[in-house]
Amino acid sequence: MSDTPKSHGRLSVKPSLRPRALMEEPRIRDAWTASIVTLFPEAFPGILGLSLTGRALQQGLWNLHTVPLRDFGVGKHRNVDDTPAGGGAGMVIRADVMDAALREARRLTTGPVIYMSPRGRPLTQARARALAEGPGVTLICGRFEGVDQRVLDAHDVEEISIGDYVLTGGEIAAQVLIDATVRLIPRVLGNQNSLAEESFSVGNRGLLEAPQYTKPALWEGREIPDVLLSGHHAAIAAWREREAERLTKERRPDLWRAYADDPHMDPAKDRQLSGASDQSRNHREHDKEPKR
Repeated sequence: MSDTPKSHGRLSVKPSLRPRALMEEPRIRDAWTASIVTLFPEAFPGILGLSLTGRALQQGLWNLHTVPLRDFGVGKHRNVDDTPAGGGAGMVIRADVMDAALREARRLTTGPVIYMSPRGRPLTQARARALAEGPGVTLICGRFEGVDQRVLDAHDVEEISIGDYVLTGGEIAAQVLIDATVRLIPRVLGNQNSLAEESFSVGNRGLLEAPQYTKPALWEGREIPDVLLSGHHAAIAAWREREAERLTKERRPDLWRAYADDPHMDPAKDRQLSGASDQSRNHREHDKEPKR
């Protein structure tokens, strides 16, 4: 038996004359893995291959696979879609084609299957945190008018939306979900403590993050708040708490209502409060504009 030490969970170590591609087979056992079913595999890794997520991908802290949907198309032209049952505009991705692609994706990844769809539940920090704690995710990037409902039901697919608008396809939405999730995986961020005071974080009580400032202390007639330069840590913490509460109340009355635990608050009043606060803030900021 060789005395060579094992490689800390790596599947294999072998010399190569060329750099590894970012999306080869997993290099670290049990690393969080995303498999993406898409008509446009060339869209990945995209922005995910840059900065912290890209570095973590190179280090094997997470894995990324694409499953080209066209490979499972039918007929001479590998068709993946057909006209909607009952009539209507556009095309719908076929159940048999998507089923075959999902079976391949599930061979590579465990964890939930998620369809990026405007009719899904909103993506939240809590959902991203839960996904980061799991083994990975399989993502369906839709196109055309959507995917045959039968295959979504058969695979118990969860639908998630990144906002109340419609994109031409799910690839950008999939990258948003992966980015929001991967950054929560241990060791991906250089300083995990930076997560504690982010918007929506548990450490920030689910509120929006307080404003941030840095050098220079005076810029274009605008100063950093004195308390942030005071060195008084308790006063700074109290200021940040107040600012987080103020911003949340003004900009996200829904989050403020949940934080205040007042389900009987009138949403109409929330909107009035938010609008009035925004106008007031705009006037205050306008008043602070330096004279030229």
